[in-house]
Amino acid sequence: GNNNSFKSLYTNFTMKLAVIATLAAGASAFAPTAQVSRSTALNAKKAPAKLQYVPCISTDDLPAPGSATSGVAGGLAICIAVDEKGSVYALGDKCPPVNQPLSFGKVEGGSISDPVLGTKFDLKTGEVTSWCPSGLGKLIGGIFDPVGVPVYPVQAKGKTVNVQVDVNYKANFEADYWSGILDAQGKSNGKYY
Repeated sequence: GNNNSFKSLYTNFTMKLAVIATLAAGASAFAPTAQVSRSTALNAKKAPAKLQYVPCISTDDLPAPGSATSGVAGGLAICIAVDEKGSVYALGDKCPPVNQPLSFGKVEGGSISDPVLGTKFDLKTGEVTSWCPSGLGKLIGGIFDPVGVPVYPVQAKGKTVNVQVDVNYKANFEADYWSGILDAQGKSNGKYY
């Protein structure tokens, strides 16, 4: 009768296995297999570009000819530059490749130079006219390809300098992320506490 006890052991064993398998399957049904996206911003449909003039700085804050200042328009950091003749230009206020403010740069001969690396950007086009000519610039600039900065149309209206930007850009660029960063530096509207 040896054969029989082996059979019953085997049957018992396979039944246990079946139970374990069923339990495991049941448990995995409760496991969160579907990844629920935590960010609504990433799934939000991108709004189309919406260009409009928004206030950037007061005309009282316009820099002297040959210099620049910074402002915020539509959530973007803007460099307002004034050339020797008094013409006003608006460019992105972050210099490639390190993103330091362009607004500390010197304005001359139709371009503005990055205060740290010496790169010159054309005031009208934002294109590079001279890439990282300084000593430190040569060191860092050699690693990167020359990249220009964006330029924006400007108009003075009353006591305000307005800059034309894509007002949906900020919303499209994860508004939460930006306001978090800006709040660490000052209020999200560009004013400091």
